[in-house]
Amino acid sequence: MLRVSMRTDYGIRAAIELATHYGKPPVSSAEIAARQEIPEPYLDQLLITLRKAGIIRSSRGPLGGHSLAKDPRDITLAELVAALEGRTPPAACFDEHGRCQLGPGCPQRDVWTELDQLLWNHLRSVTMADLVDRQAQLQARAMYYI
Repeated sequence: MLRVSMRTDYGIRAAIELATHYGKPPVSSAEIAARQEIPEPYLDQLLITLRKAGIIRSSRGPLGGHSLAKDPRDITLAELVAALEGRTPPAACFDEHGRCQLGPGCPQRDVWTELDQLLWNHLRSVTMADLVDRQAQLQARAMYYI
């Protein structure tokens, strides 16, 4: 099973929060932290990373806060993961350039490379808008009336 780091999990949760508010006034760090249960100092670090990657924009002042830099339909999970984690090699035996240390004679090399490509292709196919839709569907299913 793929393990997603806390950094990536929190960063994606923050981005989903901003995607739900797309087109509305900026959202403060405190609001995002409270709604998504993310420690605010840690969230601030993640928001700086996402801002530097061009995924969000931030403004200061009494009406300041954070918002997505582009439409949620134009931001993929691949962009978020790459911004938060970088593009890491598919396995520990690959060097920082994605080359297998044992070379073409390694029987695992192709498997890990194919799996890595499948993962990144899937991450590129999921947008922030998709995640907002999934969240709305889950919340609708969770609601019931007696």
